[in-house]
Amino acid sequence: MNSIFEIDNLNLHYDDFQALKDINIRIEKNKVTALIGPSGCGKSTFLRCLNRMNDLIDSCKITGEIEFKEENIYTSNYDVISLRTKVGMVFQKPNPFPMSIYDNVAYGPRCQGIKDKNILDEIVATSLKSSALYEEVRDRIKESALSLSGGQQQRLCIARAIAMEPEVILMDEPTSALDPIATLRIEELMNELKKKYTIIIVTHSMHQAARISDNTAFFLMGELIEFDKTNKIFTTPKNQKTEDYITGRFG
Repeated sequence: MNSIFEIDNLNLHYDDFQALKDINIRIEKNKVTALIGPSGCGKSTFLRCLNRMNDLIDSCKITGEIEFKEENIYTSNYDVISLRTKVGMVFQKPNPFPMSIYDNVAYGPRCQGIKDKNILDEIVATSLKSSALYEEVRDRIKESALSLSGGQQQRLCIARAIAMEPEVILMDEPTSALDPIATLRIEELMNELKKKYTIIIVTHSMHQAARISDNTAFFLMGELIEFDKTNKIFTTPKNQKTEDYITGRFG
C-alpha cells in the first residue's frame, strides 16, 4: 500500500474524556477514504488530527504518532502552517468569505505572497475548473461569493482548498447541508479529484460512502472497529459490530 498517512497508537483526550482510543490506520495515496459511524464516535475528531486542527482546543491531549509522508506531524518543531497548506480542509457548511468569488480563491495564494495578477488569474481559473465551477461562474467572478447557491459555495470552498496546491483534502460531511443534486455534483467531483489528491471524508451517509470511497473506516465510541476496501466493508465485514451498523441495527 502506498500510504500518505500512517497513524500508530493514536489516543486523544478532552480533559478526562477519551475521544479516540488506540487508532492504527494507513491512509492510501490518491484514494477516497470514508470515515463512517454514528454521531459522536470520533470520526471528525480523527479527521481534525490529520491537520492538527485539534491544537486549537485547550483541553485536548494527544499521544501516539501520525506520520504524513514519513514525518511525525506531532513533533514540537513540525511546521503546522505548511501542514495545513498540504492538508486542506472543507467543512460541513460552506463557509465562503464575504468577498468576490475571485478573491475567495486568490486569498490563500495572496497570503503566501503571490501578488502577480497573471499568476493569480491562472490559479483562480485552474482551481475553479478543478472544482467543476468555472463554467457556472466565469461571467460573474467579481460578484460576491455569497450570491452562489449552497452547492456552488461548497465547490468554491473546494476550489479555495485546491488553490493552495494541497496533497490531501479533508472533507467533514461536505454534502450534509446540500440538496441531492448538489450532493451528486460534489460526489462526481471527488471521483475526479482523487486522480490528483488524496481525499478523506467523514460521512453520515452509508450510501455515499459505498458510492464514492475506495476504502472505509468504521468508528464506534472512539475506536476503529474495522478498516478495509469499501466493497468488503459493505458486503463481507469481518466484525459483527460493523455488520450491525451497516444493516441498520443501530446508529
